[in-house]
Amino acid sequence: MRVAAAQTAPVWGDREATTALVIDWIRRAAEDEVNLVAFGETFLSGYPYWLSRTDGARFNASEQKEAYAFYLAGAVDLDGPELAAVAGAASETGVFTYLGITERSPSGGTVFATYVAFDPADGIVSAHRKLMPTYEERLAWGIGDGHGLRTHEVRDFVVSGLNCWENWMPAVRHALYAQGTTLHVAGWPGAVRNTEDITRFIAIEGRCYVLSAGALLTADSIPTAFPLKDQSVEPGEVINNGGSAIAAPDGTWLVEPVADEERLVVADLDPAVVRGERQNFDPAGHYFRPDVIKVEVDRTRQEPVRFED
Repeated sequence: MRVAAAQTAPVWGDREATTALVIDWIRRAAEDEVNLVAFGETFLSGYPYWLSRTDGARFNASEQKEAYAFYLAGAVDLDGPELAAVAGAASETGVFTYLGITERSPSGGTVFATYVAFDPADGIVSAHRKLMPTYEERLAWGIGDGHGLRTHEVRDFVVSGLNCWENWMPAVRHALYAQGTTLHVAGWPGAVRNTEDITRFIAIEGRCYVLSAGALLTADSIPTAFPLKDQSVEPGEVINNGGSAIAAPDGTWLVEPVADEERLVVADLDPAVVRGERQNFDPAGHYFRPDVIKVEVDRTRQEPVRFED
């Protein structure tokens, strides 16, 4: 199977323009005979980069409220037209797609960092809300649940996906290994420092291929209409430099982290290599002790209310 990370920059905060960009890169991937393509964390419609660069935690700060209102306006609904268009592109091209989105909650006021999987035949097959936003991200994102901790069959592979630092959560990785993951997709905002260690670590631990997908982001990507642009970036500054990479099940690089380059990061994968590496270590099989350690996962969608009519 041929896989790729679409390392490019979103039209930050603009869901319509970024949706069009996503569809274009899915089609580019298809032209390169890619079977699965992945985008970075919250690629549609952008990572909340300003929080660590401004006084993001100051309570009731009017400029932070304005920034959040702008960010919320760019978020997308799971059943909205943007994801329907992406599902259509996946169907048209036959390319299985992982896309990080800023998901607007049904209540309308909360954003989740959600990794959405699009099957060419079945549309959206999972929408995984990030279990624990990292540090300052908690000022912009809600806490997710286990509903999206699912794997998917893509050609001869079993595929899973997680957002950014939740890739460091051991029990979460184990829940995916136990479902047979042979290719893990890790979505990132976009930095070599994030992908240079964990990509290889998951590959070695899980005895699986790992595709890390990161985005690019520069000062030019941020619209002038964003209320905190002048306070949060310097002209010409690089905010995120990509870092997309692909590792083999023995931890060797197929593609080392790619920085500051807009491109499809591509590799061809062989499922037989996974089988061979599991001869001496299968983390959720012969090298796990269910008689000693118990793992339970709640995959129900956590809702604020349940109606009975």
